[in-house]
Amino acid sequence: MVKLGYTILYVADVAKSVGFYESAFGFSRKFITPENDYAELATGETTLSFVSLELANSNLQKGFRTSHQGDKPFGIELALVTDHVQEVIDKALEHGAIVEEKPIEKPWGQTVGYIRDIDGFLLEICSPINQ
Repeated sequence: MVKLGYTILYVADVAKSVGFYESAFGFSRKFITPENDYAELATGETTLSFVSLELANSNLQKGFRTSHQGDKPFGIELALVTDHVQEVIDKALEHGAIVEEKPIEKPWGQTVGYIRDIDGFLLEICSPINQ
């Protein structure tokens, strides 16, 4: 059996990025290396991890694209589910996130908004889908 274990974001400052997610969303720190080049947050069933650009460059010989708030977001998002979409967005904005798309109610009843974290990664803040 295969299961999704980690989502890893490549960031300039691991400690700063982890601090954002702790403050903005209340996630708790599971682990951070003494070098501050890799960290994990407890977010539910899947671990959200962060790796420094330097460490990522040592793993990927051909390089990669970095994320920045001023650039268009990558064609991928992290979806964070909550019953309090606007409240969560407002708190994230207080900690340096920016709005990409204001929350709207989708035809199927779900509320969905989009923000960018301090590193420019796209986050969907959404209510649960009621099935």
